[in-house]
This record gives sequence, structure tokens and C-alpha cells, in this order.
Amino acid sequence: MSGLGAHRQPDTAGPDSPPPPPPARFAVLASGSGSNLAAIIDACAAGRLYGRVVVVASNRIGAYALERAEQAGIPTVYRSLKAVRDAGGTRRDYDAELAEVVAAHRPDWVVLAGWMHILSSAFLDRFPGRVVNLHPALPGRFPGAHAIDDAYEAFRAGTVDRTGVMVHLVPDEGVDVGPTLASVEVPIHTEDSRDSLEIRIHAAEHELLVATLDRLARDPAGVHASVGIDLAPFPVQELQT
Repeated sequence: MSGLGAHRQPDTAGPDSPPPPPPARFAVLASGSGSNLAAIIDACAAGRLYGRVVVVASNRIGAYALERAEQAGIPTVYRSLKAVRDAGGTRRDYDAELAEVVAAHRPDWVVLAGWMHILSSAFLDRFPGRVVNLHPALPGRFPGAHAIDDAYEAFRAGTVDRTGVMVHLVPDEGVDVGPTLASVEVPIHTEDSRDSLEIRIHAAEHELLVATLDRLARDPAGVHASVGIDLAPFPVQELQT
């Protein structure tokens, strides 16, 4: 069953409970192999994630994430920053164009799952409070693209004995910062190699990302309130294309 398929209805407390929200619509941005995308697609199909992936976008033409999406029957988008710059455009022009393309699929949430491009306000302001990032480190530790390497080297230097994974909102251009929605520790064992640590971090990523997205799908305002911010109304009028 593809990522466009089944989803479990939220549990209700009784006949007087408010109606459940509609299944969430996820846009996933990925630059690499898409293992976290695969976890999302599988969870949607199995009913462990209340929603579906409506589009997958990548900034790398060879990203296996695009093939995973196509195999699941999910629309894909490829946009090259270099092509925009070669045409005289800027990074903000690229981000604005990408936002327009993603918005056409009417996502409730934009999920950055291995997305290797810092988004500017030209993108983020189109989806206020609705861009979610996955990062393989604990809040405030090891930002950037080499978090696993940095954590392993810190372990070898004797300064840490654990790392982790977090899911957070992306309000601005800060790198791997923003209100934390969930995090989990991953201990580093004496016998760990860098590769064995990465395998366990990826397993933690898949579990934490799916669980956090499911919470967002079922109770978006409640999750936002738990981190002390209001969920901005979604600009549906801009997406009627």
C-alpha cells in the first residue's frame, strides 16, 4: 500500500467529543536517500501516522528519496538552486519558488527530513509554525550537517557519553534551533564505531519523527501550546490553485 493510502481515525472519547481533524497532509523535503521519508510512508500505510504524504521535493536530482516517492505513487518535485542562480536569481528567489510549488499541494505540515539547504523567510513565512525539522542531536548540541561525526568525536575525546535526536519547529534561518517538539537520547557505547552509532541514531530518528508527526496530525494546537506558541492559521486562500 502506498503512502497515499490508509490512515487510522483518531480515537474519540464519546458522542459529545469534537469531530476528529482530517488526516494531515505532509510535504516532505529531502536531499538524500530518504530513509526517514520511507519511515513516514510506511507509517501512513500501516495506520501509525494519521495522514499521508502529498508531495516529496528535493534539491538534488539524484536523491533516492525521489525514487522512493515515485515507487509509492507520490508526486515529486526537483528544484535546483544552481539553475536559479545561473538564471540570475538569488537564494531567496529559489526559496520563494520552492514554496510556491510545495504550497500548490496544500500541505498541513512541511517536514525537513535530511534536507540539506537552509530555508530563508521567503519559504518559511509561507508556512508559519508548520515547518518541522529532524536533527540527529539533542537540543543545543552539535548543530549542522555533521552532527553524528561531531558527537562521535566528542565521545572519543571523553566529553560526552550520549547523543540523541530531536524534532523541532523551524521559525527562522537558525541552524537546528527552534521550539523542540520531542527529543530522545541515544547512548554511545564503548564498543561503538561511528557507523554503528549512526545506525542506532537513524533507528531513533524514524521512531521519533513518526510519533511526533502523529501527535501534530491529531492535536496540532495542543502540541504548539506545549512549546508556548500559538499555531498560526493556515493561509488556505493562498493555496487554492
